[in-house]
This record gives sequence, C-alpha cells and structure tokens, in this order.
Amino acid sequence: MKKIFLLIAVVLGIAATKVNAQDQPVRFGIRAGVNLADWQGETMTSVTDLIELSDGAVSRSMREGFHVGGYVTIPVLPGFEIEPGLLYSQKGTRITGTLPIEQVDFLNARVNITNKAEYIDLPVLAKLYVADGLYLFGGPQFSYLVSNKVKVQAGALGFNALNREWDMKSGFREFDTALTGGAGYQFTNGLNLSVGYDHGMSTVDQNGNFNTYNRVVKASVGFTF
Repeated sequence: MKKIFLLIAVVLGIAATKVNAQDQPVRFGIRAGVNLADWQGETMTSVTDLIELSDGAVSRSMREGFHVGGYVTIPVLPGFEIEPGLLYSQKGTRITGTLPIEQVDFLNARVNITNKAEYIDLPVLAKLYVADGLYLFGGPQFSYLVSNKVKVQAGALGFNALNREWDMKSGFREFDTALTGGAGYQFTNGLNLSVGYDHGMSTVDQNGNFNTYNRVVKASVGFTF
C-alpha cells in the first residue's frame, strides 16, 4: 500500500507543477458504478472446453459487482487532462453447474461457485476531449487485493442446501496491473457518465502458473466538483 500512495503523490506532484504553470484549477470528484468481471486466459480456455464437453451442464458467467471511489482531474493542456483515482472494486468470476439428466430437470438442481475478489484500484488516466463534453480515456491501473473469497451455493427446487464462503487470498497475487480505457461524457453541471474496460496484465495467481487474468467491463456515474 505504501508504494501505491507514493505513486499517487508523485503523479499529483508532477501534474500540479504543470497546473500551476497554466493557472488552471484542479477539480475533485466522486464516482460509482457497476462491474461485470470475469477471468480470461489459457486456464479459462481449458475450462470453456470442458464446459462444451459437458453439453452445457456447466457454464461460466460474469460476476456482477460494483466500484466506488474518488478522483482528481488535473488540466495539463486545453482538452487534455490527467486523472488519478482511488476506487474500491469487486472482481472475480462465476461458474454454474446443473445436473445433465432430463429425468430430474424438474428439480432445478444447481451449484454456483463464485470467486469474490475485492480490490483497491489506482487508475492513472489520460483524458482527451474530442468534442464538447465527449472524451476518451486510457492509462495504467495498479490494484491491491484486499480480500479473495470463494462462495459455494448448492440447492434444488429453489432451496439452498449449501451456502458457504471460504477465504482464499493465499496463493493469489497481491498486486495486480492492468490497462484501462473507455469513453465518457462530461456535463456542464459536473455530472459525468462513462463506460470502460480493464484488461489485466498480471496473472491472478501469485506464481503465474495458470495464465489467467482479470477482465472487467465498467459503467460509471460521477460528479466533478
């Protein structure tokens, strides 16, 4: 965490020097929204192949979550800004299994296994305005894994026979890196809307044995003061 806060201080210090030279105000904002997260890579490709062999009895889906936090918008040039932020963000993936037996379809027996990864994200974004209010953004993102749990739910006929959660942080990479980018619109009253995509560059497991990476689609609502 010390490395993350040191990086924030360096970015803000460099950008603030440029801002003072141009006498433009630094603005602060808050942001929240929804996440659709998944894992991708060689290991998940193997899982997908296994799913196809199971005739659909097992399926993958994105984990729904959210993100919330704040940011600092630092003008550098007309139409160009640097925007570091600090966000709490939920990631992971979900696998659902059902009994592939027609005779017991009426039971609706299924098992849900959800990886619930919770991160602190530090995106450092470059924002380029391409029209009035409309902007593109992109840059690196550094993340710290706060917790990682696996939740298993199993049941039939709408009743849960099993609903347990285990701490699985051990063996997972503590610091993650990603490239993030997207587009947004800034209204004159301070409200802004954006959609983005996080492309993980570090394997989720600490030793890199599984070649699996975080992928997150995000939709956000923010307000710049």
